[in-house]
Amino acid sequence: MNSSVIGQSAEGAVNFLFQHFRGGFDAFSAALGTVVKLLENGLAAVPFVAMLVILVAFALWRRGVVFSVFVGIALLAIHYMGLWTQTVSTLALVIAATFFSLVIGVPLGIWGARNRRVEMILRSLLDLMQTMPAFVYLIPAVILFGLGRVPAVIATIVFAMPPVVRLTTLGIRQVREELLEAGRAFGSTDSQLLWKIQLPNAMPSIMAGVNQTIMMALSMVVVASMIGAGGLGEYVLSGIQRLDIGIGFEGGLGVVLLAIVLDRLTESFGVKAKKAKRTKPGTRTAKAGSNAAART
Repeated sequence: MNSSVIGQSAEGAVNFLFQHFRGGFDAFSAALGTVVKLLENGLAAVPFVAMLVILVAFALWRRGVVFSVFVGIALLAIHYMGLWTQTVSTLALVIAATFFSLVIGVPLGIWGARNRRVEMILRSLLDLMQTMPAFVYLIPAVILFGLGRVPAVIATIVFAMPPVVRLTTLGIRQVREELLEAGRAFGSTDSQLLWKIQLPNAMPSIMAGVNQTIMMALSMVVVASMIGAGGLGEYVLSGIQRLDIGIGFEGGLGVVLLAIVLDRLTESFGVKAKKAKRTKPGTRTAKAGSNAAART
């Protein structure tokens, strides 16, 4: 089946990039691959018992006793199934993809919130990124960066970044106008309004975007395993290829347990930010405005 003019144009664009900028893509691939490998090695260097204690203590601090017990049981179940190494590999990929998604997505969300025209362009691009089947991202990623973790991370970034961009823009847009007027009355500049008023008040929405980005990154685990990402997705893929229900179920259960742990922990930051926002907003805003005025 031959592709249409649109498909041929997309193919030509990817081939042009590959032919003329191959050295740049190779250098970027090596750098990103090194970052992901260092992250994975760092996580793998931590003994399981130490990681168990750290995560259980962190869950106890953020969510309480019940959830900390669940985290302990979940990690022990993953270790008992012999999937700890694969879980660490998946966690490294998710952390790397989420980090770069935030580094790119939050500034884009701020830009979109402050410029209507930029928001319209971003909205169209984000719609395309969210509705395009995830498998489609893998084709140009493999052509430009080869097989392995690097194209998996890049495809995951493209797939997982839209929520944090959208929710950052939404959070900043929803900051009450009277808060901004109070800041201006104290002599705050635009940058001071952003850092002292808009971002703190938008933090619950931004943290919700972070949570959704992590979940979408995890949802790419199995898809990314098709191009050599490794981790739990590769274990699930192996079960599919062998029609082995046991392997597939264990790998899927590992993904589910990891997703629940990450979801509840990141969600707790958004809940705490929302509670902090509700406590004495007038006092915090006036204080932010006076501090900004003192610096001008």
